[in-house]
Amino acid sequence: MKINWGTGIVIAFVCFISFIMYFVITMSTDTAYEHDLVVEDYYGQELQFQNDIDKQEHSKTLVSDVTWIKTQDGIEITFPKYLDIKNIKGKVFLYRPSNKHLDFETQISLSNHNLLIPDKSLLGGRWNIKIDWKYNNNSYLYKTEITY
Repeated sequence: MKINWGTGIVIAFVCFISFIMYFVITMSTDTAYEHDLVVEDYYGQELQFQNDIDKQEHSKTLVSDVTWIKTQDGIEITFPKYLDIKNIKGKVFLYRPSNKHLDFETQISLSNHNLLIPDKSLLGGRWNIKIDWKYNNNSYLYKTEITY
């Protein structure tokens, strides 16, 4: 049987559409490709974005900013030495982009200007750290990405 050019075009379209439909169905039904929003309350946090920008700009007025180092015990976050640790209050948020079940937050409780995030709370890989803190009614924000 001889196939003319019109039949060949129809067969090519049907094959192409079948190929595309296979990938659309695979991507929409396979749980390995299931991705959620970055955070649950995405739009609520978008409204707070300008507030976060203002806090980050205010952090630039500090003589020295928050720093962190990786130790054997975990991540040690160090606040500026010239600040009185009794007046530092806030939270540390650790966000794991690959698994939202590993996300957690902790209150800031300092000893000698340091806060330790224990090793048992952290798995190896990429983490986003967000430190939202206040000192004498001034709000500051420190954000960074680390690989633990």
